[in-house]
Amino acid sequence: MRYLCLAADYDGTLATHGKVEQEVIEALYRLKASTRQLILVTGRVMEELKVVFPGYEIFDRIVAENGALLYKPATKEERLLGERPPEPFINELHRQVKPLSVGKVIVATWEPHQNTVLEAIKKEGLELQVIFNKGAVMILPAGINKAKGLKETLKEMNMSLHNVVAVGDAENDNAMLNAAECAVAVSNALPAVQHHADWITDHPHGKGVIQLIDRLLENDLQDVDCKLTRHYLNLGQRTTGEDFSVCPYGPNILLSGTTKSGKSTMATFFLEKLLEKNYQFCLIDPEGDYLQQPGAVRIGDSEHAPAVEEVLSLLNNPMQSVIVSILAIPLDDRPRFFNSLLSALSQMRKETGHPHWIIADEAHHMLPAPAAPSYYAIPDDFKNFAFISLSTEGMNEAVLNKITLVISMGDDAAKAIMEFSRFRNIQLKENAVTPLQKGQAWVWDVTAGNEPVLIKTGIPVHLQQRHKKKYATGDMDYNSFYFRGPENKLNLKAYNLIVFTQMASGIDDETWFYHLKRKDYSNWLRHSVHDEELAALVNKIEIDEQYGAGSRQAIVDLINDRYTA
Repeated sequence: MRYLCLAADYDGTLATHGKVEQEVIEALYRLKASTRQLILVTGRVMEELKVVFPGYEIFDRIVAENGALLYKPATKEERLLGERPPEPFINELHRQVKPLSVGKVIVATWEPHQNTVLEAIKKEGLELQVIFNKGAVMILPAGINKAKGLKETLKEMNMSLHNVVAVGDAENDNAMLNAAECAVAVSNALPAVQHHADWITDHPHGKGVIQLIDRLLENDLQDVDCKLTRHYLNLGQRTTGEDFSVCPYGPNILLSGTTKSGKSTMATFFLEKLLEKNYQFCLIDPEGDYLQQPGAVRIGDSEHAPAVEEVLSLLNNPMQSVIVSILAIPLDDRPRFFNSLLSALSQMRKETGHPHWIIADEAHHMLPAPAAPSYYAIPDDFKNFAFISLSTEGMNEAVLNKITLVISMGDDAAKAIMEFSRFRNIQLKENAVTPLQKGQAWVWDVTAGNEPVLIKTGIPVHLQQRHKKKYATGDMDYNSFYFRGPENKLNLKAYNLIVFTQMASGIDDETWFYHLKRKDYSNWLRHSVHDEELAALVNKIEIDEQYGAGSRQAIVDLINDRYTA
């Protein structure tokens, strides 16, 4: 289940003319019976809300005063996220503005008094903000809004914004809608709110919320997935230059490739994309390949086996991703440990919606083909996993039968795709996949009935930085540039970019122009340094005769600017 929580505005959304109809309350009870959580997010103060909405206790949490006050109906606990403006400021507004309401943090009035409010804030030198809500003028501490209140509430509940669908109708709901995974506007919502919504209900007010609840219970808003492209995860680029991305919810990925095929680089790039969008992952690492992965905490090492309870404790915080090193677990015991961890993670997902992704590197260690498929505790609705392996041959059919997206890399990529198609009894054209070049992958959406797609894989940022240093000052070994000149009279090895610029400045003209005319410089930068942008700039110099003798200094300057300055 993707959406474990509904966050709903009150006035104009749940309520019609300030009152919530009985059929809306009944729909909320139906949603709550599905084990989903309910959060009311309103601009009203709690005392006023309790009077106009006696059924408020149906909600698991309430965010009141437009994000400034958090309330637990079950225990009646309150938590303030800010301080009320000083009394002299409030007294000054009382003298100039009517009506004026004052909560525990919020101070509010109505248009057209916004200019008076702004002048009073300026006069007192206060760090306050003004938020509008269909004619209402709300004064709050800087940084306090519905999104802030919702985030703090979810933090208390150990839940993620990626498991929330939010519904609203007015300007002050925009922050909450933008923060949630799915943003819904009731049909009576302001045009600006509808413009930013992922889905607009057919009905206004509470009837629109009922429609949303029915869709949640029917299919967990699966039909809205295609509109949530802002959350999609980039895997690389198509041959046409367009990004190739996948939905963050639903895919079951098999990433296969032989040693040095680039699958570890691809996996790291995928992890970076998850972290970039705040999707939590739990990665099981059997060989210590992810010890330096930024943005995640590591548990276990070559001497200390991780405990499932410790893993779950770390994952309680939905913003914390975890790498589970199982180096200390004997090979024969790894399937048992994986089964135990998978069972615990599956239960955690049911209750909290995260970890959003479960990733197993060298998955054949934990899911070997000889084991009985029934041994593994893989739920029928298991989604959002990525298993990384050398090939499909070593993987257990319990997993292979659930794969929906195959990413195949390396010299045997085409063979692996064809083997998987035969295993799943899915017909593919003989020429559907061809041998790959370095940095490419075949991606096959198994369930869509499409042909495999050829992509250029992305390079992780931290790997780019490491490589950039290597290219500038390290030893590029067989990727070095050799100044040979015509007839191979020379054999001068430039083993990094700094050495290249030094040699370029002193090499004889005949040798320099020999390589320039052959476009050896741009080809080296493109294929060995993997800097397409720099290669394109150098190529312009190579083909532009106006540079002439100045081509040497122009290319050296470009390299210095990007790598060695």
